[in-house]
Amino acid sequence: MDLFGSTGGSWGALASSLAYWISGIHENVCPSGGINAFFASAIRSGQITVIGCSGLQERCIMGCVMLFPHAFSPIFSDFSSLRIYFLELVIHACKMGNYTSNGFLKVSCNGGLNQMRSAICDMVTVARLLNLTLVVPELDKTSFWADPSNFEDIFNVQHFIDSLRDEVRIIKRLPKRFGLRYGYQPFEMPPVSWSNEQYYLQQILPLFDKHKVLHFNRTDSRLANNGISLDLQRLRCRVNFQALKFTPEIEALGNKLVRIIQLKGPYLALHLRYEMDMLAFSGCTHGCSIEEAEELKRLRYAFPWWREKEIVSEEKRSSGLCPLTPEETALILQALGFDKETQIYIASGEIYGGERRLAALRAAFPRILKKEMLLEPDDLRQFQNHSSQMAALDFMVSVASNIFIPTYDGNMARVVEGHRRYRGFKKTIQLDRRRLVELLDLHQNGTLSWDEFSIAVRLAHERRMGQPTLRMVIADKPKEEDYFYANPQECLCDSTSCGDLLGPGNTTVLQ
Repeated sequence: MDLFGSTGGSWGALASSLAYWISGIHENVCPSGGINAFFASAIRSGQITVIGCSGLQERCIMGCVMLFPHAFSPIFSDFSSLRIYFLELVIHACKMGNYTSNGFLKVSCNGGLNQMRSAICDMVTVARLLNLTLVVPELDKTSFWADPSNFEDIFNVQHFIDSLRDEVRIIKRLPKRFGLRYGYQPFEMPPVSWSNEQYYLQQILPLFDKHKVLHFNRTDSRLANNGISLDLQRLRCRVNFQALKFTPEIEALGNKLVRIIQLKGPYLALHLRYEMDMLAFSGCTHGCSIEEAEELKRLRYAFPWWREKEIVSEEKRSSGLCPLTPEETALILQALGFDKETQIYIASGEIYGGERRLAALRAAFPRILKKEMLLEPDDLRQFQNHSSQMAALDFMVSVASNIFIPTYDGNMARVVEGHRRYRGFKKTIQLDRRRLVELLDLHQNGTLSWDEFSIAVRLAHERRMGQPTLRMVIADKPKEEDYFYANPQECLCDSTSCGDLLGPGNTTVLQ
């Protein structure tokens, strides 16, 4: 029978004729277990009934006999579309191939929303590399933010599982026999930071000979930026850009927020990372009072896991390691050419010092917006005291903005930048804080006039606007090189080198 030929007759006749070619290849090519897993939801709902399997045919997929009730007839306009639909599903399922699980991987993510997002992408990739069954990741509930959200409170868990089914087997919870109630204790460890494939294959995989379950209790930056095979790099992107969708509730409210802002005109999303946790842990107190500096220091000491306690703020600032203050940010935006009519969305949590510290920014840019100003209290009530869910709203608004500017290159700034590159290299201004601190001080002490200062700021950022570029690689210094998720170049072009992205004149200059 010609798999791609036409079929005539009634839906009943179609069901009969389809019965002999839809789904399944020989056990060694596409095991029926993989197909059953892929179609599990449809089978349970009664839409598809698996009758039995036969062998391999050279040029067409034949085997597992399926019956398709008349419930499908309203969905497809003709027989051909039905045939193509199920053929695509079967081919997708067959990519599972000889997937044999070597064990179970349980992971506990640490940090804020976007650090955890990157970690989830890495852990899916590690599970695929080692042929492991991944348990839906646990999210951090003990960090500074103390957000009680579970994975399914932020991400669409079923979409996450289903969209990656052809790459990795993901389950919502460990089988009961591996539970604490049954006395099973998984082997717990943090993988080494910035590790390559050889580390996981040579050091981690052999552990599954003894332990059926491994628990990674830290997941931040545990996979190298570079030196990873192309298919795994692209899997990281697939998880990030396709599998990790927010819940329908977050998506709906985020889209509503974007629409409200866009109705008012183009907007700039400003990730103003001048928040209490950032200042405390970075030790950056420029612009703070003595009392505020002491409060931030006490907070730093209150968290034993933060190793660096005594920090010289001005040294960090002059090295470009501090977030810009709201006052500094106002000057930089003006120097870059933004005027008083610019609509600015503040994508961040509570600014340290509150409205007092925002006064200069508001004076320069009266059209400042925050989600609390644009949404009704009832809209936000379910997200209150859930910092990661609130951050998800800011993430959506930032990705959709006309221009995105972060005042610090933390996890959100970098992950949003990567998403904007993936969406067609949308303008993201990456502030050179080390250079800006020099220019700000020269302007404020009278050395540079306003015109000189403004020209210098613009020149410093001509090639820092999210245009195509290759990641900077620094051997043995992964913390200092460009972050994979900020510039996933392997996923932005068809070639392996992406050199075609770097043609002459490929810059974005502020007008």
